[in-house]
Amino acid sequence: MKAGMRRWSIVAAGLVLAGTPIVPILPGAAPAIAQESGLSAAGFQAYLPQLRARAAAAGIRQSTLDRIFPTLEFSARTVQLDRAQPGGTPGSNANPPFAPYRARQLTQALIDRGRSRYAANAAALNDIGRRYGVPPSILVAIWGKETGYGTIMGDFDLLNSLASLAYEGRRRELFTTEFIATLRLVERGFPRDELKGSWAGAAGQSQFLPSVYLRVAVDGDGDGRPDIWRSSLDALASIANYLRDAGWRPGETWGTAVRVPAGFDRAAVATRLRAPRCPAVFARHSRWLTAAEWRRRGIANSLPDRTLASLLEPDGPGQTAYLLTNNYRVILDYNCSNFYALTVGLLADSVAR
Repeated sequence: MKAGMRRWSIVAAGLVLAGTPIVPILPGAAPAIAQESGLSAAGFQAYLPQLRARAAAAGIRQSTLDRIFPTLEFSARTVQLDRAQPGGTPGSNANPPFAPYRARQLTQALIDRGRSRYAANAAALNDIGRRYGVPPSILVAIWGKETGYGTIMGDFDLLNSLASLAYEGRRRELFTTEFIATLRLVERGFPRDELKGSWAGAAGQSQFLPSVYLRVAVDGDGDGRPDIWRSSLDALASIANYLRDAGWRPGETWGTAVRVPAGFDRAAVATRLRAPRCPAVFARHSRWLTAAEWRRRGIANSLPDRTLASLLEPDGPGQTAYLLTNNYRVILDYNCSNFYALTVGLLADSVAR
């Protein structure tokens, strides 16, 4: 899969579980909004032959198409949730402070549960960590952040949601691809009624989009089949495989908290590059400097001298800041949100203590 597709996958699909606020849905609001947008169940049914033709051209068996397409239903609620995503409201704060989010998301209960799950699966987690070069604490943290350690995976019918989002049209190619990938899961033997997930198509304890499952899901419990819905070890091993594929560097931390001294020249370390993906996320980062260079500029840190890191001040000047390594950006590959990635890193550190 192209990197851009891979990186979008977890971002959009996991916004609710990542703690991003969603506009509340009032009773009856979803159908009304769909109708106001010119979308309807009848329009959805009229669109399905086009979607079916794409699936057939991609090699999906005729018997699968005959079995699945008559069952598809328009999900107005999915469209409502998609259109209620942050970023569409004029005047919204593009750079809110991290501290309130951290207080809500990084709770002692989440940490305690993570430590308990780590302890209960220590031998298997350590084996997965050795195999893929990713610390078990990072795997547990993503597992906890995405689905509350496998307890909140979403109950939307994946095929209905993805077909509805393809019909809605704003990201038709993306959701058509994911719909076809879900049909491939059906052809691999996954029962239709078990293919549940978030409204945006993320599924299982790792919250993978179907195409991501097809690319990186692995068997972690030794039964011969990657099942990220029922098997926590399959989900954890698959997360590890994803991170390794995205460029995780074994032995390197994700980052470290630092204090920026008074009078620090931020303009001298500002980046002049515009990131091709998630530009608003990376715009908050400084340019890369070695840990030794950061120390020469007055920012004490314990990173190895030659480790490259960027500076992020998520609560603004004078508050806790972070030097962030390549591995932090790998976490951003999983979900391109600074708040998400910081929370994963901090949760991992707490779980490992």
